[in-house]
Amino acid sequence: MMLPTEVSRREAITLIASTLGLLITDVKVDAEELNMPVPKFDYDVVIVGGGPSGLSAALVLGRSCRKVLVCDEGTPRNHKSHAVHGYFSRDGISPEGLLKIGREQLKPYAVEWRGVRVTNAEKLDDGFRVDIGDGKSVVARKLILATGVKDKLPEIDGLPKLWGTSVRHCPYCHGWEVRGKPWAFLDRGEQAVDWGLELLGWTPNLTLCSNGPAGLSDAGHRILKDRNIEVREQKIERLESNDGALNAIVFESGRRLEVGVLFVRTVTTQRSPLPKSLGCKLESVDGALIDSVPTDMFGATSITGLYVIGDASRGASQVTTAVSEGSMAAVMVNKTLIREDAERT
Repeated sequence: MMLPTEVSRREAITLIASTLGLLITDVKVDAEELNMPVPKFDYDVVIVGGGPSGLSAALVLGRSCRKVLVCDEGTPRNHKSHAVHGYFSRDGISPEGLLKIGREQLKPYAVEWRGVRVTNAEKLDDGFRVDIGDGKSVVARKLILATGVKDKLPEIDGLPKLWGTSVRHCPYCHGWEVRGKPWAFLDRGEQAVDWGLELLGWTPNLTLCSNGPAGLSDAGHRILKDRNIEVREQKIERLESNDGALNAIVFESGRRLEVGVLFVRTVTTQRSPLPKSLGCKLESVDGALIDSVPTDMFGATSITGLYVIGDASRGASQVTTAVSEGSMAAVMVNKTLIREDAERT
């Protein structure tokens, strides 16, 4: 085959491929040599955290034809719980069972899963660089943190080993199974009055244990007394259990309160260092939240392109809420990507 005396490399390859009936895409040529744009991003979105909120976001983005990477270390906050409750169509499913279904349903889409812990990410001029371990990093247009929180448990002997079983935090998630039985709840201050009135919806046999002075006003004491909620202000020595089930709360005075369940308000803090290292605005609520990330209703943070969803943002400790936040954030991320692409053309 004769070629013109002066021809570019690209023209030559195109001509040869045409003659052989080949597609130019079948020829291995560097994009730079062909003056083609080199892809800048590895993924449209990286999601850090594969719990309910992260999986929900990944599903919506995958179905939006987005290329997504989900990184998850595999230890969700509720891994000690026996079941997930209050989740439409999945009431009573185990936490691991729910996540397994969620991961399986991502397979038809361009969603990649990596079982890694992400400890570092960097904001770029246009996107994010995310370290995924073994010295490797990827670049994405948007970053979603669904990293969750850690519970700071009260320092009471015997309590940690009962966390997630006989010691619980949410009556909406775990109240039905122990309804009508004797309950205790650990709290103090005027918020204890509001919580006590709420818990009465599940059991009439209720005791407030404040583990020291309850900090109640006279009005607060009267409200609890009028509703037959006993107040125990003695210091707690330990929780007594048998085969993983709570039997009694033992006070330093030696007195015992026989109950089968204890509800506690835990203080939660960020599970991951990423929100802080990326420069997110952080907020704390005394006795409840440490370094929570304020967001708008779609999970957008003070950092452009960075979204935080689930427990790490608003501290709403329910699977249904986390799933909803993941879906809403994903829709907004996709809309933002579409708008940015339109502005570039």
